[in-house]
Amino acid sequence: MKEIMISTTTIDRSNVSSEQLCVFLSSYATWLLGCGATCIRLEKNVGRIAAAFNKRADITIMPRHIHLTITDNCLDERFTSTATVMNSAIDFDMNARLSRLSWKIADSPISLTDACKLFSKIIVPSYQSAWAVLLLASSANASFCRLFGGDAVAMAVVFLATFAGYLLKQTLLARKLDVRVVFVLCAFVSSVIGSTDMLFSFGNTGPVALGTSVLYLVPGIPFLNSFSDMLYRHYICAFCRFVDALVLTCCLSIGLCAGMMLMNIGMF
Repeated sequence: MKEIMISTTTIDRSNVSSEQLCVFLSSYATWLLGCGATCIRLEKNVGRIAAAFNKRADITIMPRHIHLTITDNCLDERFTSTATVMNSAIDFDMNARLSRLSWKIADSPISLTDACKLFSKIIVPSYQSAWAVLLLASSANASFCRLFGGDAVAMAVVFLATFAGYLLKQTLLARKLDVRVVFVLCAFVSSVIGSTDMLFSFGNTGPVALGTSVLYLVPGIPFLNSFSDMLYRHYICAFCRFVDALVLTCCLSIGLCAGMMLMNIGMF
């Protein structure tokens, strides 16, 4: 990725209006929340950028919308906007780069125009090899199988189960299928393959293979973010994130139980 050259000369930020900054920060906030940031990180980053332009940011974070008011500390000027949160996948790389941008704006004398250029480059999806992600996710899940006591045969079964389920997940999400349906179908496919070790006695740790074959679907980040938001008293976002994670967990369980029933494996 090419770096944008930023001038290091002193820049007068006093000519940036509250409206200009509010428009930029509204877009920034929606992308940051959409890629999986916690509410407290969003508050701090937006406040940091606003302070760099000698302005104050008052933000109200809702699960689907962000209400932002920018007030000039010197002039009697105020601008308010409401923006819809971007419906994007969890992206730690984008999360980190957007956070670094807030520090760059606070610590470096860059103009709002340059900040917008940097922001535009950050939100462009970076290239990721789908096959590399697929292989790494399958290997990671097989490693979890070993961590929970699975033998070599169980690890191989989990690798295949994860590979098939994750490939199906990538395909269905690319076709814009509802994520809840995707979780049910992927858990079903992975559990059917994962249960073969237990059903045909390929190895000695069949139950471990079955249990870890669907771990890649566990919505851990939404659960963690909901607890973080709760600690900082963002109760509405915390509750919504918790419910979303709970619904996905239920979909995972439905697919898992359906696969076990199909393979005639007792659940109790």
